This record gives sequence, C-alpha cells and structure tokens, in this order.
Amino acid sequence: MLAGLQDVTFEFGARTIVRDATWHIQPGERIGLIGYNGTGKSTLLKVLVSEYLPSSGTVERGRGTTIGYLHQDLLSFDTNESILQVALGAFEKILLLEKEIEILGNRLEKEHEDEALLHEYSDKLHELEMLGGYNIHHQTEEVLQGLGFANSDLQRPYKEFSGGWRMRVLLAKMILQQPDLLLLDEPTNHLDLPSIEWLEKYLLHYKGSVVIVSHDKYFLNRMVTKIVELYQQQLHFYNGNFDFYETEKEMRLELQQRAFENQQEYIRQQERFIERFRAKATKAAAAQSAMKRLDKLGRIEDVSVDRPEIKINFQLDKVPGKIICTLKHLSKSFGDIRIIENTSAEINRGDKIALIGANGKGKSTLLRIVAGTESFKGERIWGHNVEESFYAQHQLEALNVQQTILEEMRNCGSQKTEQELRTLLGCFLFSGDDVEKKIKVLSGGEKARVALAKTMVSKANFLILDEPTNHLDLLSIDLLIEALNRYQGSLIMVSHDRHFISKAANRIWEIENYEIKDFAGGYEEWMEWKERKKAEAAKNSVAVKQQEKKTSPEEKKTTERPKSAAPVKPVTNTPIDKELKRELQKQQKNLQQLEERIATLTQQKTTLEAQLASPDIYSDKNKFLAAESNYQKNSEALAAANSEYEQTFEKLLELEEKNK
Repeated sequence: MLAGLQDVTFEFGARTIVRDATWHIQPGERIGLIGYNGTGKSTLLKVLVSEYLPSSGTVERGRGTTIGYLHQDLLSFDTNESILQVALGAFEKILLLEKEIEILGNRLEKEHEDEALLHEYSDKLHELEMLGGYNIHHQTEEVLQGLGFANSDLQRPYKEFSGGWRMRVLLAKMILQQPDLLLLDEPTNHLDLPSIEWLEKYLLHYKGSVVIVSHDKYFLNRMVTKIVELYQQQLHFYNGNFDFYETEKEMRLELQQRAFENQQEYIRQQERFIERFRAKATKAAAAQSAMKRLDKLGRIEDVSVDRPEIKINFQLDKVPGKIICTLKHLSKSFGDIRIIENTSAEINRGDKIALIGANGKGKSTLLRIVAGTESFKGERIWGHNVEESFYAQHQLEALNVQQTILEEMRNCGSQKTEQELRTLLGCFLFSGDDVEKKIKVLSGGEKARVALAKTMVSKANFLILDEPTNHLDLLSIDLLIEALNRYQGSLIMVSHDRHFISKAANRIWEIENYEIKDFAGGYEEWMEWKERKKAEAAKNSVAVKQQEKKTSPEEKKTTERPKSAAPVKPVTNTPIDKELKRELQKQQKNLQQLEERIATLTQQKTTLEAQLASPDIYSDKNKFLAAESNYQKNSEALAAANSEYEQTFEKLLELEEKNK
C-alpha cells in the first residue's frame, strides 16, 4: 500500500465531509475521485497528504512513499526564474550533483595530480549518468512542449504567464518528479485539447499510481481503471472506468432506493404501533422496545434527494429560416497577426456546431464575430427570424450585482414561474436559500453559472456558447447535454470537454491554416476521420522512403544533398603533390564545418517554427515581426549553407579523383 485512510472521519465545523472511511491506494492504480460539487473531493486529497488532520481515524503512508500533489492553491507561487528552470526543479538531487561536479572540476584544474580527487570526480560523473542527469534538459523540454509550450517560451520568466499556463508548468514539474503517488486536482481545467491528449498518453504509461479529481468524463473514461465516489459522506468503490461506474451506480441506486422505501414502510408501521399502544399499560413495554429499535436503526438515505430529475424546457418564440448565418470571405487579424483569412462557412437550422482546436487558434474570436461583438472584414449575414443569445465570460459584467439570483432570473423575460426558475437554478448548483444570494457576493464561477442559466432560459433560437461547462460538475454537465439535445434551435459552441462535445454537437468546425474546416458529423466521427488521415499520411511517407531506397546512387547524387562526408575516400599514403594534399585536407575540414553549421541552422529553424506556431507571439506585434524576420534570415542562411556544402562536396570528389 502506498497511502490511504483507515476509519477516517473528517469534519469542517458542523459539516461532515466523510465518515468512517477506509481507502487503501495500491501501486500501479489509476483512480478517478468523483462526486458532486461541494461534497469535499479536494478536501479529501488534503487529508490524504496530511494538510488537514482527521477528526478520527488514521492517515497512512507506506515507508519511503513519495507523493506529488497538484492543486489550485499552487497558483500563489511566483518567481522570476524561467519556466524551464522551474520545471527543472523536479531534479533537485541531480542539480545539486551537477554543482558538486562543477566545484570538483574547478579544483581538478588546480590539483590535477590529486588521485583521490580524480576518483571522487569520476564517481560523481558515474552517479550523474546512473541518475539520467545528461537527459534532464531534453526530458523537461519534451514535457513542457507536450503541455503546449513553444521552444521560445522556455526561457521566459514564470511570472509573465497567466494562471492557467503557470499551472501547466507546475504540472510538468510534478510529472518530471515521478512520485510514487500523483494526486491531480482538476488537471485538465487549464489545458486545450492537444495538451489533454498528450497528458492522457503520458499518464497511461506512468509507472506510479495516480488519483485524479476531474469533471471530464471522456478523460476519466480513458484514464482510470477504478472510480472512488464521495457520496453521502461515504466512499464507494467501483473497479472499472467511468462507463462501468455509471452502469454499476445505477444498479446500486435502484437497490438503495428499494431498501429505503422498504425501510420507510417498516418505520411507518412501527410508528403506528407505538402511537397506538404507548398509552396502554399492557402494551407500553412493547411500544418502548419498538421506540428503542427505531432509535438504533441505521437509516438508509433517500436516493432521490441527491438525484434531482430536472428538465429544462425551451420555448422558442420564432422558427428561423433554413439558414441561420452565412459567413462570406471572412478575414480577421490583429495588426500583422493573422487569425482567419478569406474563409467562408454557413450555419443551418438544426446545426449544433462545436468549434474546437488548440488554444490561440482564434476560436473565441470567431465566436465573437458570429455574435457580432468583434470587428472583421467580409460579410456576416443573418437568416430570417434569427434571435441569438451569447454566453461568454464577459457576460458576467452584464449581471445586476444588486439583485438576487432569483430576481436576475425573473427579469430576463422568460415568463417562467418561480418554481420553474428554482428548478432550473438547481441544475446550475443553486438550491434552497442559495437563490436569495445577491449577485455581488458570488464568486466568479457562481456568476458564470447564473449567466449560463440566463442564456439557457432565453427564448433565443440560436445559442452562442463559449466554454459553457466551466464551473459545472458531472451531473450538471449531463443535465446541460440533455437540455441541448432537446433544444429545437441551433447553436455554436467552444469547449474543451470532449464528452460534452461528443454528446451535444452534430457538426465540427476547426480553424486550420487560417480557414474554417467544416466536418459534417459528430466528434467521434471526426476523430476517426482524423486518424484515417494520419494513417494515410504515414503510409504515404513510408512509400516515399521505400522509393528513395530504390533510387540509384547516381540518381541520389543529382537529387539529394549528401548527409555526411562518409562517401569520401579517406586520404591514403600514396605519394601526391603536397599542395594537392593540403587542399584536400582543407576541403575536408570545410565540409565538416559546413555539416555542423547546417545542423545548427536546422535546429534553429525548428525552434523558430515552433515560436511562430505559438499563440502567445501573436499578442505582441514586435515579437511577431522579429520572429518572422529571424525565420527569413535563418531560411536564407540554411539555403546558402546547403548550396556551399554541395559545391564543397563536388570539389572534394574531384580532388579524390586526382589522388587515385
């Protein structure tokens, strides 16, 4: 066992988070920790790492077990160090060893005859090699790039990055530390789709155990082999992925509900017996015994209390025409930074479009263009009878902070009854007296849920939704999916939640090469299509390589630049003219230097391409122009070096011929 809880009860004041919980985390497990918002999942992780002490019971940890814990509170960390240095902090032992080796090396320069010092230096180098010290920079860069950072970002100060990007750096550091147990609290919150996919692949091969708190069903389904649910102050265990959990949970709840109903009937019978006979002397003892039995009875919870049956019913005032919106020859740039260029698309009645892709590709910009809140070149033409409603984070500013949540909902013109509004707000995690809270006292996440509720209750026949699942738990996301599936209007949305996209969208848009790429199908079909394209590209690449192998050496000389000077016949001891020999050696040296220069320029080109592909560079015009200029200079220098290499190689061949 790596770590765990034994008969643990934890309470916050009068509120019990978990009662008499036992949980043993074994090596190699990938566990999803789930539960409704507010049940205490993050708190439970803090109990596991002993940040909070249990009210009773014990928190256990195996001898020598290392734990890495990624949580939202880490965002308070700040430093002027580069993100590469922050992530390299994962290799604390190796970095200390490198400093020791550097000190020993400096001493050896002065005391080079000290044999003991030489042995110590050699031992340290061997230890560094055994620890993989020569690979840590490459490994760190690989992880940071996998999480979405460009090469040009790696030397930038950590403090320059926003909260979401900082969390990625700390996630990279934690992954590189490779603890025995990795605790991840909402790791996908700050990741785009490519980074989520990279994290999945990495964690699937992670040798340690992983516990993940997440509201991303798709991520959980692919990642975990065990589900631990915090439900009604108890931990419930399911040995399977999320799909398995849902099936098993449904069966358990049905059994629990039947047991609850049977127990309630038993309680009613006993209460009737007590009420009837407690005043009769001959039955008083029996009535007292029945009362004691009821007092000792372990009460079964009512399932329906935690499983609200909420239906969001949409009422559309108008039926729109066949075409909702036509986009013609759209172009959008910020100064010299292109987002989209001369691209066209059309949204039809019944379309439920997911606009997806990596961060920085212009998804939210395109959404604002559709909504009419962003300037652009080209045409955006509304169809007949279209009434739109736009949900985005900036909509929070439109809320009246002096009103209560319920008042804000009453004043949005939906004409729903108070009970209907309360039911709807329950879907968005506002229940009971919560609806009487003033908007001004709500957190950012709570305000976002109010704004989304207002969008959903409107009578619009076209919804524009920017990250609608942020701040929602699993149940609320499912209720939102159900609502959107019943919605008779059209919509376009941006989301990184693949489960949500796969269930709510029937069409995919992707911004690629400054154009809108339209796929007429759902997310799963789109993924299959992408995989087929990738497989075809790989197949074509193999075919090209096979064809190259068949090409004769003579043909290769005319079509390819030699990769090295290996084909050159080495200089022999045959007597030749001294001047020819000197020239031969000179050209061999030139060739070697050109190879090194080409390798350096090629590496620089890769770095510059990654820099130009980074979304962050487009926010600074000067940086973008400088990067573009550097890329142009690099390309010209590389072309010149290749040309010089070919000329030198030909000259070397001629000299070799003379040497025969």
